[in-house]
Amino acid sequence: MEDQQVGSLRFNIDFSQPLYEQVIDQVRSSIAKGEIALGDKMPSVRELAQLLKMNPNTVMRAYQELERDGLTEKRRGQGTYVTSSPERVQSFRADLAARYIDNFMEQMKSLGLSWSDIQQYVSQKSNSEQGGPQT
Repeated sequence: MEDQQVGSLRFNIDFSQPLYEQVIDQVRSSIAKGEIALGDKMPSVRELAQLLKMNPNTVMRAYQELERDGLTEKRRGQGTYVTSSPERVQSFRADLAARYIDNFMEQMKSLGLSWSDIQQYVSQKSNSEQGGPQT
C-alpha cells in the first residue's frame, strides 16, 4: 500500500487491487465527503498517473467513469473539474448510503439476525456513540 497526496486528494493505492477502480472509489469518496470542493480542478491525467506510478490509460479510464457518473466534467482546453452541482453530489451521496445500507442488511441477515435484532444492535451502537443510555 502506498499513500499519495495530490492537491486536496489523498490516495491509498494497493497494487494488488485493480488500480482504476481504486482511483474511482477514492475520488468518489472524497467528493461525497466534501474533501474536494465543488468545481475544483482535478489533476491532469498525466500528472495523476505520474504521481501514482500508473499508466495514463488507467487514470483516463477512471476519469471517464467519473464523468459518466456526473461527478466530474471536462472543460475544453481547461481540464477535468469536480461537478459544480450540489444536487448531483447529494444524489450520489444518497445512492452511496443506500448501497452501504444494502450491504449492511445483507451481512446482518447472513448472521441470522431478525429485523428486531438489527434495530436493537443499531440502537445500542447509536446510543453508545452519542453517550446515551445502553439498552
